[in-house]
Amino acid sequence: MAQGGLQVLGLGLALAGWGALVAATVLPQWQTSSFAGDSIITAVATYQGLWMACASQSTGQLQCKSYDSILALPGYMQATRALMVVSGVLGLLALGLAVVGMKCTRCGDDDPRRKAGTAAAGGGLFLLSGVEGLGVPHPRFCVRVPPPRYEFGTAIFVGWAGAALAMLGGAMLACSCPGGGGHGRAYPRSKAPGPQPPSNREYV
Repeated sequence: MAQGGLQVLGLGLALAGWGALVAATVLPQWQTSSFAGDSIITAVATYQGLWMACASQSTGQLQCKSYDSILALPGYMQATRALMVVSGVLGLLALGLAVVGMKCTRCGDDDPRRKAGTAAAGGGLFLLSGVEGLGVPHPRFCVRVPPPRYEFGTAIFVGWAGAALAMLGGAMLACSCPGGGGHGRAYPRSKAPGPQPPSNREYV
């Protein structure tokens, strides 16, 4: 019962983390324009994401434009896109393995140990997905010189939180696999000697 509850809690945390990583990947607020120290007050705020750049005006109007060429982007942004995409794909694979290996599901193998091993494998992939998401952003996302200067945007903090949840949930799933101590190979019990047949000497 405790193992099943640990699996459910781990899957819930990992799923929330994976969703946050996917959301961070598509959000455009990876870099936000910083006006610290500027004497000119501007009514336009600019955002740069992994897939598009946006401009927000004081009237609330938001205009976004996708990047024309992937190869024209800086190297750190291309690397970040690759890491986040890999993180999302690993999380999807981990979700499938974890659901199949859950103790409360009836899909896949009926052997409890094999199902626990499958759930642990899904947890390992969730851990790897979180590590991939935690490996970004590159420090260049923070400040650029000369102006315009940029600082960390909302998407980065969402990605960090998602990576932490994915790693925590993945660790719980990995720990739900029964270890070798006390649950190893079962050896057949030695049979107690049964009653011996009466010897012919008793009737002599």
